[in-house]
Amino acid sequence: MSKIYEIFGTNAHTMTKALMEAADIIRRIPAKADVALKPNLVVAAPPELGATTHGGVLSGAIEYLRDHGVEHISIIEGSWVGDDTGRAFHTCGYDAISRKYNVPIYDLKHDKTRRVDTPLRPMEICCRALDAGYLINLPVLKGHCQTVMTCSLKNCKGCLPDQEKRRFHTEGLMRPIAALAATLRPDLTIVDSICGDLNFEEGGTPVQTGRMMLGEDMVQLDAYGCCLMGLDLSQVPYISLAEGWGAGSAAISAEDIVTLNRPDEAAYYPALPRKVASLTQQVEADSACSACYASLVRALYRYNGNPPKIAIGQGWKGRPFDGLGVGVCCNCAAKQVKGCPPTSEDILRALQTR
Repeated sequence: MSKIYEIFGTNAHTMTKALMEAADIIRRIPAKADVALKPNLVVAAPPELGATTHGGVLSGAIEYLRDHGVEHISIIEGSWVGDDTGRAFHTCGYDAISRKYNVPIYDLKHDKTRRVDTPLRPMEICCRALDAGYLINLPVLKGHCQTVMTCSLKNCKGCLPDQEKRRFHTEGLMRPIAALAATLRPDLTIVDSICGDLNFEEGGTPVQTGRMMLGEDMVQLDAYGCCLMGLDLSQVPYISLAEGWGAGSAAISAEDIVTLNRPDEAAYYPALPRKVASLTQQVEADSACSACYASLVRALYRYNGNPPKIAIGQGWKGRPFDGLGVGVCCNCAAKQVKGCPPTSEDILRALQTR
């Protein structure tokens, strides 16, 4: 069973390096391998909107690799049909990162492709992804208008030419996403969940989670992402399909999660987009950390009823509250969801059973 390493904070660069150091990733990279970094640049939108991978994830990974003697590194990505990858590179600051570290950057829309058999059907896949000596997947954990959630498995779709991307949509996305992931199989995945969008892959409703994860099993990471977003696995069918095709395991236990720090080390009040502000009208926050607050927001988004009064944050330690307390800090609430931070799944269950 693969481990998931997670870290809380706000600095994507230092968080990425810390995750890779903790997992001792250099031992897993073949000598003299060409390492390709594949972020999520679905659209030309800044990472702060919750749609794209923070530049600090790229720079942190590059510095870790360079510090450990890796010489051949590239950045590869192809935006979705209708958008310009080069514009996305510039908007997200990747061109500046490319110049600073002397790392080439490639638009996969212009890459050669190779026809590869998958569990579903043959697919055209970009050669730079297929031929990488060590492929690092750098997705964003966020909502999606068609697949409900998008993270590790679906991020592989950026390694396709536009014609294949269009075909994925005509086939309903779920089965082709699973088949591609079971075939391409990135060696490592580092998930940017610093401020993933609540419900839309293009961003606009970011939720400040202040969290990142690292793992080698994309199926396990996406299953954990569902848990963090308050989703049942049945709501994201491509996860179980990918598991059935041998891409990984959706099983997770507490022993599988290696947490490097506590979320209260990154405590701050997140900015509240209009949608988030609407969802949290009944919330009384006092020094709430971003990770705990994000779990609550995602649970409220999934909840269909009228929420009770909710307390959250370190300022509630030792204070009575006649309502639902979220997190270990709310130890004197009439009803408490324990955890530091609790998952959206746990909070949603408490809301549904009150």
